[in-house]
Amino acid sequence: MRLLAIDTALAACSAAVFDTERGMVAHESVPMARGHAEALIPMIARVMEAAQTPFADLDRIAVTVGPGSFTGLRVGVSAARGIALAARRPAVGVITTMALAAPYLAGGESLPVLVAIDARNDMAYLQMFGESGKTLLPAQLSPLQSLAVLKLGPMHVVGSAARRAAALFAPERVASVNDTAAADIAWVARIGAAAPADQPPKPYYLGAPGAKPQPSGRLLQK
Repeated sequence: MRLLAIDTALAACSAAVFDTERGMVAHESVPMARGHAEALIPMIARVMEAAQTPFADLDRIAVTVGPGSFTGLRVGVSAARGIALAARRPAVGVITTMALAAPYLAGGESLPVLVAIDARNDMAYLQMFGESGKTLLPAQLSPLQSLAVLKLGPMHVVGSAARRAAALFAPERVASVNDTAAADIAWVARIGAAAPADQPPKPYYLGAPGAKPQPSGRLLQK
């Protein structure tokens, strides 16, 4: 299977052509907090050219669907849906927390993996996985401090809020800390290749948007 993987959920813009038999064919990833909309399509074009793969030769498109940035999620999902429609190929969604935990889970790690993604204002997207990917803590948007009351560990902690999350636990309860700002696009591709192809991707929101539209009929206030 050959697929195009896209990730704009967090603080990076990434695209890759991945082959389940050959591995990574071509990829590009640029750290960024904003600007995904302008960067993504040119990046996809460069990756597809580097892979010497026409869209018609893809078997599917995989895209991260969240949790993550509201704007980033819409950019990635819209691009994946558009490409899938034009190429007449299925598109699948990849949960961001699973992509971050995957390197540990795939390696046969027996310790739990806590994913903590910064959601600003002392909030975080949280999820914990156990052996074989079993969910130990459901995905949620919660105050980071809420972790302090949980009897967890030892465990691995990964994500942009990993260091702050790990600081809430005694040192012996934390096996490792990885404060990566975004998932590895290779793992997005691997999960996307294994995902069922019968459900089109849609943004996976855990909270309300941080910005709200101005009420109609009112003037903007200074």
